[in-house]
Amino acid sequence: MIVLKYTLYGYNNIGVKLRMIYDCAVIGAGPAGLSAAINLAQTNRSVVVFATKEEDSSIYRAPEVNNYLGFHGVSGKELLQAFYDHAKKMGIEIVHKKVINFYKSGDIFTINANNEFYEAYSVILAIGTPKKTLLENEAEFVGRGISYCAVCDGMLYKGRTIAVIGEAIEAEEEAEYLSELAKKVYYVPLYKKNEFHFKDNVEVILSHPKGVYGEDFVNALELEDRILNVDGIFIIRKTMPADQLIYGLEFAEDGHIKVDSKMQTSIEGLFAAGDCTGRPYQVAKAVGEGQIAGLSASTYVKMVKEKQK
Repeated sequence: MIVLKYTLYGYNNIGVKLRMIYDCAVIGAGPAGLSAAINLAQTNRSVVVFATKEEDSSIYRAPEVNNYLGFHGVSGKELLQAFYDHAKKMGIEIVHKKVINFYKSGDIFTINANNEFYEAYSVILAIGTPKKTLLENEAEFVGRGISYCAVCDGMLYKGRTIAVIGEAIEAEEEAEYLSELAKKVYYVPLYKKNEFHFKDNVEVILSHPKGVYGEDFVNALELEDRILNVDGIFIIRKTMPADQLIYGLEFAEDGHIKVDSKMQTSIEGLFAAGDCTGRPYQVAKAVGEGQIAGLSASTYVKMVKEKQK
């Protein structure tokens, strides 16, 4: 097992306690993210991987994978488990928290994962292919009634009427939290489930959401069969859209993250790999790009540390 050394850190300028500064934070624990982490560890870099539940990964649900060399006929679940086992045997830290956003200040990235803050010299995005937006007009109302984090913005809607759109069952926890603050919560699940157990002020609506409307702020959510009058909408996704994770990221015309041959994005020190950079959406491409991103991030971190001496 590789022993990784960390640099300890204290408090930032707003009094938020921070952890050690990692050499790299990898957002996503599919084939690209785990490949990047393994290659970083091989170069003796400290790395933390932010992961959602394994079953949320698209590869997990593949009944059979036949195009990854050496693993003919393996299920996606078995292949992903093999990747996880490899990473864990190398001592790689995997944190099951959703990254809400992150930003760069100087040479350091600060990552907000469920309102716990981590710091790293570099970041690798391996977030698959989440849609940039779910609703019509969604981007227009971000910060004006559209939110992606209940804990972050819930207090703004105390005593009001809100809608919560959940992509996965984990969103129910955020709906429960918001029900303690809001007067009324409409819960719109995008997954199949027979029974829901909420407080009396939560109404489950099994109808697909289409668009959001308002003037200065959100005032309505359009569903397939009705319109809900609301003061705000919380969209709880499995993975945050790339354009909401960090400001200034450039995209190609097809909507994928723009990268160069080293998997470097438009932001220095930020790399991307896997499905989020473009087609083909295959394991071999993701693993290969993860390797390149990991090695590129390692080289970048070496440069930053030498500059700081």
